Amino acid sequence: MKTVSTPALLATWQRVKATWAAASTTQRRLSGAALALALLAWLWWTALSPALNTLRSASTQHQALDAQLLTLRALALETASLQAMPRVKNTESVGALEQLLRQDLGPQAKLSIAGERATVILKDLPPDTLVRWLVQTRQTARVKPAELHLTLNAQRTAWDGSVVLLLPPP
Repeated sequence: MKTVSTPALLATWQRVKATWAAASTTQRRLSGAALALALLAWLWWTALSPALNTLRSASTQHQALDAQLLTLRALALETASLQAMPRVKNTESVGALEQLLRQDLGPQAKLSIAGERATVILKDLPPDTLVRWLVQTRQTARVKPAELHLTLNAQRTAWDGSVVLLLPPP
């Protein structure tokens, strides 16, 4: 980048002043108007337009952030309530899981247990029943869903597939 020395800058300023003084009144007015227009355009693009765009979008961003905050607070409450619950032994968890299967799903589900994993095979299970059962297993049996392999049946009204649950350590 080339630096401009002070004497060169002064000489340029003297030429601009001389040109301005030699210009007619009409030329001065037009040049002033063009300079004012350029200054206004620069102010609009650098200061006003970005600020107005931010102001316009602030309300929707605020609503989205409020919704995220409510979700995070609900998750924090759920986490705190789960942590406050006493620990369950593996055998108690398996017993609760078997009871929930008999009580809620009946013959539509078959359970097999291998170590700390329980696999439930589902057949023609309505979606609302599946959701309710998963919530109950999390709260009552204290198992965590690890894998879901589900497909809609031919009538597209119920789920077929398997759910793998993680049991508490023995």
